[in-house]
Amino acid sequence: MDNRRPQPIRIVIADDHPIFRDGLRRLLESEADLKVIGEASDGAEAVKLARQLKPDILLLDLAMPRHPGLEALRELSSGSANSVRVILLTAAAEKNQIVEALQLGARGIVLKDSATQLLLKSIHTVMAGEYWVGRESVSNLVQYLRTLVQSSGEEARQKKFGLTPRELEIVSAVVAGYSNKEIAEYFKISEDTVKHHLSNIFDKLGVSTRLELALFAVNQSLPLKTIA
Repeated sequence: MDNRRPQPIRIVIADDHPIFRDGLRRLLESEADLKVIGEASDGAEAVKLARQLKPDILLLDLAMPRHPGLEALRELSSGSANSVRVILLTAAAEKNQIVEALQLGARGIVLKDSATQLLLKSIHTVMAGEYWVGRESVSNLVQYLRTLVQSSGEEARQKKFGLTPRELEIVSAVVAGYSNKEIAEYFKISEDTVKHHLSNIFDKLGVSTRLELALFAVNQSLPLKTIA
């Protein structure tokens, strides 16, 4: 009968805040089956340690000021075969970041405000060969990514705030500084039609002046066209 204890899961922590790293190390090492074997303060150091120490898990902060998490993940995924499983730690993640991280080979994404038990559960889930995103285990990654990509596309469509292609062209012309008369000439429509379009645009976006419209368009990153 073999009474030997299983090897602990070997972990490297990468985060630019020493207090967070220290707290995380203490938390992980209070678990008998987890062992922290290294710490990094930026992405470059994380990549170096992952290659040197070959940990089972790399807990990688997404938002480090120097050499952020996605950049480090990109390096690890393009390097020689590396068996380290990366779990990204993040305060908040946009859908497109989650999609990119998973496509680059991340096995998990854990929100920093998650309960301790969720972090521990994510580590064991990833070690078992599955994925962990946010607060749940994901077994069918392809389906999950497809859903995320579709919903990201939906968000991009909604970013147009219900504006028609013609209305977006009018907004582009206003942002470029064109007058109603110039817009009418450019698009070969009447000035009254331009005014009608602008009235609809103002209603849809909740603005009342051309300056407000231009500021709104820039702040909300509306998909504007270049008006020559």
